Amino acid sequence: MMASSRDKPRAGRRRGSDAEGDGHAWTFLSNYAHVLVCIARDPDLTVREIADHVGITERATHRLVTELEAAGVATRHREGRRNHYEVDVTMPLRHPLEHQRTVGDLLVALLDRSEAAALGLCPSRRSG
Repeated sequence: MMASSRDKPRAGRRRGSDAEGDGHAWTFLSNYAHVLVCIARDPDLTVREIADHVGITERATHRLVTELEAAGVATRHREGRRNHYEVDVTMPLRHPLEHQRTVGDLLVALLDRSEAAALGLCPSRRSG
C-alpha cells in the first residue's frame, strides 16, 4: 500500500518539533536575551563564541549585537583586535508588559549571584 500525503512529514516540520509538543524546539527567551546573557557573563567574547553559545549563525549574532547597541543596551569598545562589551543595566525593557523592569532586573533572574554582582547588580536573597 502506498503512503498517503498525510503520512509523510511536511517540509519544514521535523519529527519531534514543538508542533508535536515535546518542548525542545522553543525557549521562553529570545535570541536577543541569549546574546545579552552571553555578553553579561563574558564581555570579551567574540561574535563567533557568542554564536556558538546561543546556537545561531555568526551573521545573526552580529545583527543582534548591532541591534542591542543601537538600542543602547550594549556598548562595544575596541581593545586591540578584540571587542569588549558593556551592558547598560538601567535600560528599561522594551515590551509594554515589561517596560517597568530594566535589563538589570532581567539579568538578575538569569545570571548567578557572582555574575550579577560583577555587573553591580544586587540580587535579593531567594528563600529556599
